[in-house]
Amino acid sequence: MPAIIEVKNLCKTYQVGEDKVEALKNISFSVSKGQFLSIMGQSGSGKSTLMNLIGCLDSPTSGQYYINGQEVSSFSEDELAFIRNKEIGFIFQVFHLLPRANALHNVELPMIYSGISKQQRLVLARNALHSVELDDRISHKPNELSGGQKQRVAIARALVNKPSLILADEPTGNLDSKTGEEIMQIFFNLNRQGHTIIMVTHNQELANRTQRILYLKDGEIYKEDLI
Repeated sequence: MPAIIEVKNLCKTYQVGEDKVEALKNISFSVSKGQFLSIMGQSGSGKSTLMNLIGCLDSPTSGQYYINGQEVSSFSEDELAFIRNKEIGFIFQVFHLLPRANALHNVELPMIYSGISKQQRLVLARNALHSVELDDRISHKPNELSGGQKQRVAIARALVNKPSLILADEPTGNLDSKTGEEIMQIFFNLNRQGHTIIMVTHNQELANRTQRILYLKDGEIYKEDLI
């Protein structure tokens, strides 16, 4: 299968006072279309830094990063913003929903920046909410939704622009075990439909249910498991 993303010798160094901190050191890997990959590691291992680079929320100090064959390592801020909106769907532990907007408007939001007409946005947002079984909650605001329902809205929002890649950062971290399992089933269904997913998790049991695990330590990949 073709690679959705390819990372070559990716490094990220931060200046902290007079010291330089190497958050990532020569990270290289690729992710094939339709793969479900987990990233694991203790706090400070570089997981968040790597996710920020993959998500085009930050730029590497050195190395190359390709999405669908486009080298985005040296893109401008405007070019990165376009890639974030069109190629990547983000799902976080904290849901990042607009509190005064209902579920439909929260899902519609990414399409506003894509120049899609209002009528089409509403149709696509309804379809995305239907895909996560929230047809009966489209008019509800976040404070009227459970944690699991909020995460479903966030998943629908991530899917609505039909991204090449879904990035999920501890997506069940704020949920009870039953609700977390329901959310994971959504991810597994999306993967079966062909979606490429990268998930950061501290939960080894969840990671073991994905197709591949990268383990980070001190900014380096020290182990990889194929499930």
